[in-house]
Amino acid sequence: MQHDWIIDVLTDLTTYARSNQLEALAEQLADAELVAQIEIASSAKGSSIGLFRGHARDRRASGAA
Repeated sequence: MQHDWIIDVLTDLTTYARSNQLEALAEQLADAELVAQIEIASSAKGSSIGLFRGHARDRRASGAA
């Protein structure tokens, strides 16, 4: 798949963060990896829903006030 490389990058960054005792960063990167997996799977199925539909810039989840 064309976006799978981002999962590898996020995994490498998470590994680096954990091995350098950057636990908060490692947790954020793990969350980012999960979001990437969901969005990649969503776009592969043609739904392109994503988690932040139309609100990626202000980071509000869809349906949030």
